[in-house]
Amino acid sequence: MTSQDRPALAVIGGSGFYDFFDGATDAVTVRTPYGDPSAPIAVGKVEGRPVAFLPRHGARHEYSPHTVPYQANMWALRSVGVRRIYAPCAVGSLRPDWGPGAVVIPDQLVDRTSGRPQTYFDGNGIHVSFADPYCADLRATALKSADSAVHVHPHGTMAVIQGPRFSTRAESRWFAAQGWELVNMTGYPEAVLARELEMCYAAIALVTDLDAGVTEGDGVRAADVFAEFERNIGPFKELVRSAVAAVADTETCEHCRVHAGVALPFELP
Repeated sequence: MTSQDRPALAVIGGSGFYDFFDGATDAVTVRTPYGDPSAPIAVGKVEGRPVAFLPRHGARHEYSPHTVPYQANMWALRSVGVRRIYAPCAVGSLRPDWGPGAVVIPDQLVDRTSGRPQTYFDGNGIHVSFADPYCADLRATALKSADSAVHVHPHGTMAVIQGPRFSTRAESRWFAAQGWELVNMTGYPEAVLARELEMCYAAIALVTDLDAGVTEGDGVRAADVFAEFERNIGPFKELVRSAVAAVADTETCEHCRVHAGVALPFELP
């Protein structure tokens, strides 16, 4: 891969979002110190600029949320040149007025996972700022890129649960009582690993269901989640493409450069 073909921008596709490009792509296989990523990285063009795409769950949804190789995925993207990432994902809503089909650009997250490797720094006293977990530049670009026909909510807190099960009603009601708006299974540790590798990162969330505590009935079912995502995948992809095409800078922003003045135990890829 030549320097002109190295993708500085990337999209990580979530459940139901297994491909991104319409034209020809190159497949880049990357080995990392953390094993293989979920799939080879596809590199194609969006508005003439090279962009990487990685399906988070694998090309055939081989990985459940708690088994996704998050460390390998983020390391592999950084290794091929990526510095800024959009991460579209499916979410449950904790608000009855944000129903299926709504799009949210989260600005906060709450980690409710357990046992997932969540750092590249197990020693040496390395700590990263994570008060604002999403890149403000990428969030603003996504908001400006939304078609007028698609209403995008500009703020939201996403609770990331362990999975693969959905929430109980009691858990869902508890999350809502905290003032959190969204539930997801994959947004962490992906976001913090991007920050540790000094890559800008922003989620774009598509609501596929009302979480169990919001309404009565059978609760959340996986088949319904996938069906709702499929109904919205066309315009959702267009929103992501528009955001990628509109990103003005392809270098990490100052907010996401968290290691200034710090001696790291290894070089970033």
